[in-house]
Amino acid sequence: MKPPPFDYARADSVDEAVSLLAHHRGGAKLLAGGQSLVPMLNFRLLHPALLVDVNRISGLAGIEERNGALRIGALTRHRQIEVSRAVGDHFPVLRTAVRHVAHLAIRNRGTLGGSLAHADPAAELPMMALLLDAKIEISGPNGPRRLEAREFFRSALTTALDDAEMVTGVELPLLPPATGWGFEEVARRAGDFALAAAAATLTLAAGGKVAEARLAIMGAHEFPLRIAAAEARLAGEAPCSGALGAAAKAAREAVEPDDDLHASADLRRHLVEVLARRALESAARRARELAAQVTGGRAP
Repeated sequence: MKPPPFDYARADSVDEAVSLLAHHRGGAKLLAGGQSLVPMLNFRLLHPALLVDVNRISGLAGIEERNGALRIGALTRHRQIEVSRAVGDHFPVLRTAVRHVAHLAIRNRGTLGGSLAHADPAAELPMMALLLDAKIEISGPNGPRRLEAREFFRSALTTALDDAEMVTGVELPLLPPATGWGFEEVARRAGDFALAAAAATLTLAAGGKVAEARLAIMGAHEFPLRIAAAEARLAGEAPCSGALGAAAKAAREAVEPDDDLHASADLRRHLVEVLARRALESAARRARELAAQVTGGRAP
């Protein structure tokens, strides 16, 4: 199919892009990587009067470590995140997740800001924003603002962005020492959207118990979900098999999947429990290894 007719404008600054969005009052869409927007246009799921190309706005792309955090510009391509040394050093779970995003051709064009603003419930980067306590930077007619990731995602394909606002960057606070991670995903074929996925981090205290647990799920709910009940069950506990299993069951109970052409709700619930447990087990193993390095090879 062919897209509906639209006008095109190239913005040279964030202010210009925001002004164009505001002028068209919901009738304009931003064009960055276009990996989600263009297919939706071709299927005529969207009918914008104007596409605002933001690809040449200076300063919207890049990865920078500063003030105890990693800032990633909204126009940063998935592939740049995948190969970034800073991301690999500080957030290996993010690098692993990005490798599951579609295929290389898509990752070469798709952008971080576009993925977050699109808010597909089966996309990896919204889930990672939740897991890593991302602060999402937004610009609009009333100036810049920042939202926690948990405030940003509202429902499937719906965020807290107003029609005249755009994502300009994401700030990820660095993880504490002795933090292990795990990522698990099931898809029918490599590059397909996930039927379900889970990502976790576990930070161990000096005595070997969990100082902080994080668990996020996607593909089995209308938006990516942090599993607060699972995190609470693990806090202050030794990350043993029983505790991790109980946390995984809490994840299963928290999601509300639908039946669709790709999987039943029961299958997705089952996958959530299995994947959550695997992700938590990997996170616990890596956390122990990191803690052992600090203590000279002795397990905490």
